[in-house]
Amino acid sequence: MNKNKEMNYTFDSVRVVMVNTTEPGNIGAAARAMKNMNLSRLYLVNPKGYPSATATARASGADDVLSSAVVCKTLEEALTGTHLVIGASARQRNIKWKQMDVVGACSEIQKTTSVDSQEVAVVFGTEKYGLTNEELDLCQILMTIPGNPNYFSLNVASAIQVFSYQNYVYNTTTEFEKSSNELASFNELEGFYSHLAQVLEHIEYFEDKRPKELLMRRLRRFFGRAEPEKEEVAIFRGILRNIQPFKK
Repeated sequence: MNKNKEMNYTFDSVRVVMVNTTEPGNIGAAARAMKNMNLSRLYLVNPKGYPSATATARASGADDVLSSAVVCKTLEEALTGTHLVIGASARQRNIKWKQMDVVGACSEIQKTTSVDSQEVAVVFGTEKYGLTNEELDLCQILMTIPGNPNYFSLNVASAIQVFSYQNYVYNTTTEFEKSSNELASFNELEGFYSHLAQVLEHIEYFEDKRPKELLMRRLRRFFGRAEPEKEEVAIFRGILRNIQPFKK
């Protein structure tokens, strides 16, 4: 694969996911930002007031990105088929997910998409509240954009612009050796987490001091940092099957 084809493949392997967007204009502005930086795959989870003439106007020529946008009912649906999920957030959380600035996140995107057929989703939350903890549970990395600590109020479309620009710069100036390690997909990881929760319930591990919701969040964080490969997840599933058969 020559350099130009590899570059295009990298961009085509990145999804921008907007969750519960309330202002259609932000969707249009995000589409414009994406097209400027060679990104075209936009996913919308429960957008308010969309499709919209306001969105089309703000897209300012990026109509093709809007027309091909995939509208989903749930975030899980938007993430199906991906191998790395990055959640954008401006605020600190009580549970510390693996955290990177936008430059570090773009490095992870480069490494992941260097393997054929591996896709990355970068998820942006609502204008007012960002991503919930439950939505971040579905992410392996929490991406932050550094800014003025005394005033940091970045519009969601502006955040997508910053990410898209950095991703473009990173992928047109940095080269990595092609990796042969295939990461576990979002679907494979979610199946593993479901299987793990069933086994922990079977052995009665959950209790008041170890509530299921908190413990599973910490386990997701642990495995998310490890970026497990497909074969590694299969090994864990095999171990779990010897404890308790998995019920889908």
